[in-house]
Amino acid sequence: MTRPDTNRAPHTTRPDTPRAPYTTRPDATPAYTAPAEATPAHPTPAGTTIRVLIADDEPMIRAGVRAVLATDPGIEVVAEAADGHEAVELVRAYRPHVAVLDVRMPRTNGIEAAAEIRRAVPATGVVMLTTFGEDDYILRALGCGAAGFLIKSGEPEELVAGVRAVADGAAYLSPKVAARVVAHLASTGAGALAGRRAAAREQVAGLTPREREVLSHLGGGLSNGQIARRLHLVEGTVKAHVSSVLARLGVDNRAAAAVVAHEAGMLPPPPAEQR
Repeated sequence: MTRPDTNRAPHTTRPDTPRAPYTTRPDATPAYTAPAEATPAHPTPAGTTIRVLIADDEPMIRAGVRAVLATDPGIEVVAEAADGHEAVELVRAYRPHVAVLDVRMPRTNGIEAAAEIRRAVPATGVVMLTTFGEDDYILRALGCGAAGFLIKSGEPEELVAGVRAVADGAAYLSPKVAARVVAHLASTGAGALAGRRAAAREQVAGLTPREREVLSHLGGGLSNGQIARRLHLVEGTVKAHVSSVLARLGVDNRAAAAVVAHEAGMLPPPPAEQR
């Protein structure tokens, strides 16, 4: 879709957009152990067109992401940015439901941009695009409150699913990303993989059977509404279970809970029609 001011290039910030003080420091990214809230405060109402911002310094990548999202009539790309600083400015101006950010960008990288977006416009969910060589960035992005993680070489359907999930207030971890996170944690001084799996299973053991069911679906990237339909529960009940799961696991957001689910080997059961 053409941006409101058609005389400007697709990724030019508006000069009249108020700019809050914004500085970039290489060491400003919070640690994974203290993640920010990762999901939008108000999930996109059913039937609403999902407004998306794309940020990547490579025009061909932006064009590819736009083309994939255009296959879903319920998604509209409202702005594009060529770096993280510009992405923050455009999120402030356009208030999209979801911002799709590349990890490595000039001026301000995707992780720093994600942290600033979550601070300045908390209703905008963040989806990070990563490559197989950026495992450590995924952990840092978790700490900045990103709710979706996708591999650039993944299936196009995953991009649409990830954007929709994050817009719906859920976390979305590409299966490949989840596997890489678990493997990377085992190789970066965080303990042996077996030890982490044992620790995750111990955490999960403290949950009730229903909470374990809910956690397994969180690991699959489902929203509260989707979990409610799968488990035949009222959505408010699922929300209460999710809050309890986060508290019992000692994590602050759904994405971090999904990592625990994957570490514990908890895979959500397939929908009834697929069994």
